[in-house]
Amino acid sequence: MKKSFNVVVLISGNGSNLQAIIDAVKAKELDINLCLVLSNKADAFGLQRAAKAKIPTKVIEHSQYSTRLDFDLEMMKAIDEYKPDLVVLAGFMRILSKEFVQHYDNRMINIHPSLLPKYKGTNTHQRVLDSGDKEHGLSIHYVTNELDSGPILKQVKITVNSDDTAESLAKRLLIEEHKAYPEVIKQLCYKDKYCLK
Repeated sequence: MKKSFNVVVLISGNGSNLQAIIDAVKAKELDINLCLVLSNKADAFGLQRAAKAKIPTKVIEHSQYSTRLDFDLEMMKAIDEYKPDLVVLAGFMRILSKEFVQHYDNRMINIHPSLLPKYKGTNTHQRVLDSGDKEHGLSIHYVTNELDSGPILKQVKITVNSDDTAESLAKRLLIEEHKAYPEVIKQLCYKDKYCLK
């Protein structure tokens, strides 16, 4: 069997999807080594979640770098120390350089709160309401150089109710995100462990 499946998680804020992954590992539903949580913001609450779970953390503040590439190269240096099989974007609110994306080609995933290819970018819940859509959802996809456009690994749909607000949609969708992200990581982990390359 392959060595432990190394996962690095990138965050910018609260880290609720990170917590869902931590919980899945703790419950032995997910057999991975969470080896680093990296944030571009020192005050990201997700860092406290990681520290509580005894996962190494690192802060690299993008504001300290003059270019996007300089920042990304510094992140790559930190991430590569852990030889990750998978880099997981969990609310990491930075657009990544093509050099960074290519470096982790086919081993970096993101979760996005819309049924891609609809509503790339931000403010997705309000955009769904403004368009009068009957359903909303999430997409988990590989990261490519085009924003929110990589191959999709999983989508989950929810119904848009007549009394929904952007906040209520976000809240309901988050519940589904917390189930779906660990599931996809598990699938990728098992694929990596047991499939012949």
